[in-house]
Amino acid sequence: MRSWSRGIFVLLYLALLLKIEGLKFHRSEHTERISDSAGSCSEMDVFWGNLGNVGGYKYLVLEALLKIHLASLMNPKFYRDIVVVNPAGDVLEDNPVGRLKVFVYELPSKYNKKILQKDQRCLNHMFAAEIFMHRFLLSSAVRTFNPEEADWFYTPVYSTCDLTPNGLPLPFKSPRMMRSAIQLISSNWPYWNRTEGADHFFIVPHDFGACFHYQEEKAIERGILPLLQRATLVQTFGQRNHVCLKDGSITIPPYAPPQKMQSHLIPPDTPRSIFVYFRGLFYDVGNDPEGGYYARGARAAVWENFKNNPLFDISTEHPTTYYENMQRAIFCLCPLGWAPWSPRLVEAVIFGCIPVIIADDIVLPFADAIPWEDIGVFVAEKDVPNLDTILTSIRPEEILRKQRLLANPSMKQAMLFPTPAQSGDAFHQILNGLARKLPHDKSTYLKPGEKSLNWTAGPVGDLKPW
Repeated sequence: MRSWSRGIFVLLYLALLLKIEGLKFHRSEHTERISDSAGSCSEMDVFWGNLGNVGGYKYLVLEALLKIHLASLMNPKFYRDIVVVNPAGDVLEDNPVGRLKVFVYELPSKYNKKILQKDQRCLNHMFAAEIFMHRFLLSSAVRTFNPEEADWFYTPVYSTCDLTPNGLPLPFKSPRMMRSAIQLISSNWPYWNRTEGADHFFIVPHDFGACFHYQEEKAIERGILPLLQRATLVQTFGQRNHVCLKDGSITIPPYAPPQKMQSHLIPPDTPRSIFVYFRGLFYDVGNDPEGGYYARGARAAVWENFKNNPLFDISTEHPTTYYENMQRAIFCLCPLGWAPWSPRLVEAVIFGCIPVIIADDIVLPFADAIPWEDIGVFVAEKDVPNLDTILTSIRPEEILRKQRLLANPSMKQAMLFPTPAQSGDAFHQILNGLARKLPHDKSTYLKPGEKSLNWTAGPVGDLKPW
């Protein structure tokens, strides 16, 4: 039966190649695009008609896809013979237990638990890493109750859990909240004062981290909260040469609900019949009515150049089959929005869809452990109009290599904050990042009477009591 089905597929493959060659020969440069309401035309006729209108390279893409599927059915050894070396080695599987000890400050519940009680939506939004990291550390083997033996100190503040009715975090109270927590620990414990936070870490998953604003211009104007200048910041925001990313920060993935994604898994042998997939905003009319500022125009360029391209399945609509569609796609666009990062990056990795990263100078999560250059495709923002040519020029063998790397369970696990925690997950990657910073440099500890932080620096509004 298997050989019979393979034979049928070969015949179909040859027939399609003949169809392609015929279309190549007969294609006219001025053929009108066939609309979706084309009378009695079948979907296949519409598909072929679209291909005939959008350029010869589309035929090469279809041929490449057919060859990939043919190889997988006719010769599974084709996959095995492609040697894939994980450049990250065993770093993703490092075990941080025994390499560091963390002291968790016990703060009044108004800084964390009571905030969450007011709005349970904080557990599901993309900034929720601060909540789950706190819960993880409370029962982690790296936790110590003796601060004298601690390598790191953690202050559990839920700074993104003040949400609008639409579920977006309001960062305006966050600086005062953070200042209040730091004042508390510096008054009640001696450990902050001996280093001014240099052996402390904070989870700051805002759009622009500890700059505490969702608009880049205002975030740059604010800068990182002065009291956090010596601390290690664990944040989703990462962009080289940016005032909101200081040296020594640990860039992490945004939170994406593991259980929800697990419930939408489809059989792994499902064909990837979508070439390029994206769902999301192209324009933010409410916050950028004139256009061009949102996503630095990159998303607008995607829409304007490829909205009618049959190889690009892109829309603002968010279907219930969103996760399933990502598993049917070869490439998933991950463009910047207001910030360079988004949960699409996590979703693409989890669902084995090659992430197409469009965000100049982005610093990606756990870049010292995850080989992003090998699993993704990087496209400069200025090159978005050439996105079709860039993606169709990638050799099938390279696509297969990237897909095999993405299939590595360690790669997927590193992007998730699961409950309960699992070996190699994002929690452990954060701890590994902290462990790799040890032992602390001598400059971590201040000399008697030495001070470097200015407690009165920053906007006047940040200095008000919280």
